[in-house]
Amino acid sequence: MPAPKIAQRRNSEQNGRLKEQAGEPRTKRTTDQVAMPPRRTWVWFLGLLFVNYFIVRLLLPNPQEPTTVPYTFFKNQVGSGNVGAIYSEGESITGRFITPVAYPPTDDKSATPSDSGQTGGDRNRPAPKASPAMTTHFTTILPAFVDQGLEAFLIKNGVEISAKPIQEQANPLLTLLFSFGPGLLFIGFYIWLFRRAAQQGGGLMGGGMMGIGKSKARRYDQEKGTKVRFDDVAGIDEAENELVEIVDFLKDTKKYTRLGGTAPKGVLLVGAPGTGKTLLAKAVAGEAEVPFFSMSAAEFVEMIVGVGAARVRDLFKEAREHAPAIIFIDELDAIGRARGHMAIGGSSEQEQTLNQILTEMDGFSSREGIIVLAATNQPDVLDKALLRPGRFDRRIVVNLPDKAGREAILKVHTRNVPLADDAILGDLAAVTPGFSGADIRNLVNEAALLAARRVQNEVRHKDFLDALEKIVLGPERPILMSRADRERIAYHEGGHAILGLVVPGADPVNRVTIVPRGQALGVTYQRPESDRYNYPEPYLRARIIGMLGGRAAEEIVYGTKTTGAENDIEQATDLARRMVTRWGMSDRLGLVQLAPRDNPYLSGSPGYMGAKPFSEETAKAIDAEVLKIIHESHEQAKELLAAHRKQLDALADALLSRETLNELEILDVTGLPPARPLDSGILSASPSLATSADSAREFSSPSSQ
Repeated sequence: MPAPKIAQRRNSEQNGRLKEQAGEPRTKRTTDQVAMPPRRTWVWFLGLLFVNYFIVRLLLPNPQEPTTVPYTFFKNQVGSGNVGAIYSEGESITGRFITPVAYPPTDDKSATPSDSGQTGGDRNRPAPKASPAMTTHFTTILPAFVDQGLEAFLIKNGVEISAKPIQEQANPLLTLLFSFGPGLLFIGFYIWLFRRAAQQGGGLMGGGMMGIGKSKARRYDQEKGTKVRFDDVAGIDEAENELVEIVDFLKDTKKYTRLGGTAPKGVLLVGAPGTGKTLLAKAVAGEAEVPFFSMSAAEFVEMIVGVGAARVRDLFKEAREHAPAIIFIDELDAIGRARGHMAIGGSSEQEQTLNQILTEMDGFSSREGIIVLAATNQPDVLDKALLRPGRFDRRIVVNLPDKAGREAILKVHTRNVPLADDAILGDLAAVTPGFSGADIRNLVNEAALLAARRVQNEVRHKDFLDALEKIVLGPERPILMSRADRERIAYHEGGHAILGLVVPGADPVNRVTIVPRGQALGVTYQRPESDRYNYPEPYLRARIIGMLGGRAAEEIVYGTKTTGAENDIEQATDLARRMVTRWGMSDRLGLVQLAPRDNPYLSGSPGYMGAKPFSEETAKAIDAEVLKIIHESHEQAKELLAAHRKQLDALADALLSRETLNELEILDVTGLPPARPLDSGILSASPSLATSADSAREFSSPSSQ
């Protein structure tokens, strides 16, 4: 190597080391600039080429070789005028047929026993037939006796006697491809495998050949696709503010490293499904304008042990090559569960994958400009080693949006939707408590589809309300019912509605219908007026009273019971049991937690731990307290409905005639005032309950029969 080139190479290496010490990543080659195989590999290529040539020459016939035919067959072709030229050397005669001839011929007329090599007793035995092949050039041997009239016979039939050997004029390109083509194809295939393995970071037998160990992460380059900004994420301002510093670090690393500080290696986004965790991660990448690698945790794990760990290594390697970059792992709990608590069948692979993630997050420096974002709705099941400082340093909770947040989300999703003048987003935000960003997007889409089905040019307020009813209450189910069944359903739903108006602190009744929807024969929908995050005991008891209003109305009017109150009893029992076991609202049992806490991001009952930390005596006391709350609420519901029997009858008659009534129509028919708050400082509903972590949708669910 010349001296200038050596000095230039040393200078470039020294500059790379200085950049690395200063916290700047070295310049990486793009994936398109993959190195070609080394010189030693080319020697093997040439060796394989020559070996392939000799194998082809041995196994396949050379198209230039003439076909050997009997002398008799040769003379017959001369006599028929099909021989164009011959060349004779010694006893050998070579020549060229004018028209290609099939040899061996299909019939044996032109062949004699002597020609076919049969003698003696073998002459009576038929000669074996060979498959004919078309030939143009031939060779034959003169017999031991000299054919004196051969020359005259050839001249008579117009055969050219050549002084030079007759050779087939084959296409040189075809000959070259026939000889070397298979070898060139094999070498090209080998080079393709080598380049693919180099891109995947593994050898031909080390996982790169079939791509099993390659990461399946999807890369989103901001310059190639639509950029997602923080302006596209609304309703979760608290989470956005936490991520601003991450964006600032990716844009200007030196700003934070000059004083010895380092950016967090990992950020864990925790929240209910549909709250925008993935969208937040994309917005961070869009604001920072860096590559974004997105992959679900379930894609790491395969049936083959070790594949998950290999994919983790490949993912972090690819991110380092494109640093600064963001790695986003969705549903982290799929591989990040606490070790030792996994199923036996998949524990080995999951634990290896988790160990590799722990190792990789310890192995890279925050100066490399790589930040790992992960999302989960079950942070309680994650391994403690994964959540310690130095790996996932920050935990950002993405809550359900409040009323102002829902209005902002509606503005984002209605940018391309033509709205009518009566479609007020603030009013729509007020009637959607507990809705996540995904729910609001679905609401806008359903309203737009409904407006298009109605052949409208704009989406009206009624379209949004009808779409909301379809999502919350279910689609209409047109079934035929008798007059008696419809009347019973009208009284059942009327009982819910009347109690919603007369019980202090109850949620306002928004709509009542006896049109079957979903699995219900009738629905009473109560919506909250504003957001709140704490519920007093009187409000919870008011809810139980309202839930039992349908059964109480049936008992007052008909004196019998039906199966229509199944869903009401289920909701009332569940709420009363949580009041006793989780919220300490029983004087007999006191302030003792008797039930495990539900997953705050995946609401469910009776809790995700499934244990019973109490004795049988305590269980009997719990049942007694729950029964007491249900019994007291039921008696109060019957007393209130008996006192408002006229309003109940009027509402039932109106439902039988109109089938569906809105809030103003209900107030007009019954003559009752709107629902009264418990006091001036208490509101009647909220999208989330901070103390018990129950979603508002559960507390604003409709009562149905």
